[in-house]
Amino acid sequence: MNVDHNQPRGEDRAQARPDAVTLYVCRRCRNAEGDDAEPRPGRLLAEAAARAAAGSGVAVTTVSCLGNCKRRLSAAIARPGGWSYVFGGLDVADAAALVDGASLHAASDNGLLPWRGRPEPLKRGLVARIPPLGFSEGSS
Repeated sequence: MNVDHNQPRGEDRAQARPDAVTLYVCRRCRNAEGDDAEPRPGRLLAEAAARAAAGSGVAVTTVSCLGNCKRRLSAAIARPGGWSYVFGGLDVADAAALVDGASLHAASDNGLLPWRGRPEPLKRGLVARIPPLGFSEGSS
């Protein structure tokens, strides 16, 4: 991921197949004290995740906000036709766990991120599970 620290808006995107799983990282997340020091911890998490994802098939994209500010350092995992997952309370050291979780999700046959084998930060940090577009209760 080529990251421009001076870029206040927009998204940084890693190159990946269009059907690949994507890890979205909030680049503007602040530290626990809530200060605006640069680079922000969210940006550092995104950079660490991009390094961890190199060669894995997991795309890492930054977003300006995931709206999960009370549970700082947030990320989401999404894939076409599958459920999306939002995580909070993360640490920069959880970058590899995010990539491992994204890889698990990509390999899932049913579009769900399996609990078994899920890295611990993704168990304790789960904020939301969002159904895929077009989902109806009778379809799963």
